[in-house]
Amino acid sequence: MTRALFVGRFQPFHYGHLYAIETILKQCDELILVVGSAQMSHEHDNPFTAGERIEMIRAALNAAKIHPDRFMVIPIPDAPAHRVWVSAVESQTPRFDLVFSNQSLTRRLLIEAGYEVKFIKLHERGKFEATEIRRRILEREDWSDLVPPEVHRIVMEIDGENRIRDLAKSDSVNNRKH
Repeated sequence: MTRALFVGRFQPFHYGHLYAIETILKQCDELILVVGSAQMSHEHDNPFTAGERIEMIRAALNAAKIHPDRFMVIPIPDAPAHRVWVSAVESQTPRFDLVFSNQSLTRRLLIEAGYEVKFIKLHERGKFEATEIRRRILEREDWSDLVPPEVHRIVMEIDGENRIRDLAKSDSVNNRKH
C-alpha cells in the first residue's frame, strides 16, 4: 500500500486543491493532507483557523465522493526552525512513502530527509489560487466559482468574507502607524 503526503495551507480550500488530491489519489492508496501553518489564523494571508480549514477539506472531499478511508487530515504548526520541521511532520503523521509538493522549501526539506518528492500538476494556476480568492473577497467580486460549494457555504457561515475584509483594514491601519 502506498501512502503519500500533501502539504498545504488551504486558505481556503479550492478547486485547484481538489484537482491535485484527485490526481494524487490515482497514484497512491492513501493520502495524508497536512494543514500547514496550523497555528496561524486571523491574518491577511492566513484568515482561517486549522479547524475551519479541516472542516472545508472534509466537506469538499465528501461531496467529491472521495472515501474517508483514502485520506486523513492532520494539522501541523510551523516549526521554530526549518531543519526540525520534517521531524515534526514525521512525529505527528502516520508513515508515508512519497510526497507531493511544488513549494520549494517543502520540497528541499523533504528531499534532504530522504523522501521521494513529486511535483503536482497544477490546474489553471492563477485562477485557482487562495490569493486570488482572498483578493476577490476583498474587492467584493464573485469568488464562488473557485471553490467547491461546501467550502463557500462554510466561509459564509463563519462570516469569512467580513473576517478577510476586517483583517485587511487592520493591516492598512497598522501600516500607517509605522
